[in-house]
Order: sequence, then C-alpha cells, then structure tokens
Amino acid sequence: MGRSVSAEAVEPRVRDRLVLVLDVGGLEDAIPLVERLSPWFGTAKVGVELYAEAGPAAFDAVHETGLRVFADLKLHDIPNTVGRAARTLGRRGVDFLNFHAAGGVDMLRAGVEGLRDGALDAGHERPIALGVTVLTSEADTSPFATRLAAARESGCDGVVCSAYEIGDARAGDLRTMVPGLRLTGSDAHDQARVATPGEATVRGADWLVIGRTVTAAADPEAAATQVASEVAASLDA
Repeated sequence: MGRSVSAEAVEPRVRDRLVLVLDVGGLEDAIPLVERLSPWFGTAKVGVELYAEAGPAAFDAVHETGLRVFADLKLHDIPNTVGRAARTLGRRGVDFLNFHAAGGVDMLRAGVEGLRDGALDAGHERPIALGVTVLTSEADTSPFATRLAAARESGCDGVVCSAYEIGDARAGDLRTMVPGLRLTGSDAHDQARVATPGEATVRGADWLVIGRTVTAAADPEAAATQVASEVAASLDA
C-alpha cells in the first residue's frame, strides 16, 4: 500500500483532491460526518438527497466547516431554466456545480454563464462548471464522446466521468471529477465502472469523489487514511 497517512499528515495536494459524499439524510447526519472526516477531505458533495432534505442551507453548513461545496444537482432542463437555476446557485457560493451534458450545448452554455454571473454578482470566486458525461452506474459509454464535445464547446471547466475516460477528457483540456471509486476489495454496490483511488490518480483525475467506501466502512477514519495513502503514493509514483 505504501506509506501510511494520518489525519494530521494529509498533504494539501491530497486533501484538495478528495471529495466527501454526503448522501446520508439530513444535516443532523451530514455535518457531524463532515466534521469527523474533514482532515482528509477538502470538498463535500451535496447531492439531490441532502438538497431535498435541507435545501441551500446545506451549502452554508458545509462552508462553515471550512470545506468547499460540490453541488451535485445534475441540472437538466431548457436553457433558460437551467441558466436561472445556475445563477441562483452561483449566488449561494457553491464551488462546483454540474449539468447533464445530454442537455446539449445551448443548455450547458446557459448553465455555465448563469453560474459564473451569479457568483460574480455575489462577490464569490469563480466556481467550476462540470458536464456530466455518462453515469458510472451505466455500462454503455457510447454517448461519452458526444457529451464530452458538448461540455468542451459550451465552456465547461471540466466533466464528471469515470476513471476510464479521464484521458479523453484531459486531451480535450477539461478537468475531471471522478466518482465510482472503491478501495481494493470493497463492494462495488450499484456502480458498473469502478476503479481504485490510486488508479484514478495515476490516470490524472483532478478530484476524487469518495462515498460509501469510506462513509459505510466500519472505521471511516481508517478507510479515509487508506484512500489518502493510496492517492499520495500514486502522486509520488
């Protein structure tokens, strides 16, 4: 496995890559988890489950812990609706927001522009807009190339993709947010295309989305340490 990494020794270059999934119910469950695991993670993912429970208050609560917010809301609607929603989320100060690239270039462009304008209006730093290519629970990757091209043409900063598509995204000058990651021997659950954190790091992932492999572990801190150790070793390889 390589050198171990304790909570006190996690390097910024490792912590900044790790994104903690908060698919755990309401804020009464999510925030204690963030506080417990924040030594290993620089960003927390607020998905539709937590957003449905807590709304935009989830963003504020995560920011108060010192972590960045990835609003994993996968917006997909007509361009005007997506643009207006993204503007509102930009004003709320989210650091990352994603859009379904299947919505096409016009929708993505409206979302990207709305997100940036909203952040600028509220005095926030420029957020990162991500196009969702193919969900890691799907085995069929045939739409990937078209969605990747749409994300690039629309001005997205990056894409959400599996570890196996990182090279194509990087070739298109797009950054990568990579879910579907499991430690060796962990349950793949509902994911069809999984990789280890180390494999994704070697392939060039910018951010690694870590969920049940840590949050459902018997010892989440030990699992987080194992993830961080694997990423650090891969960066040094």
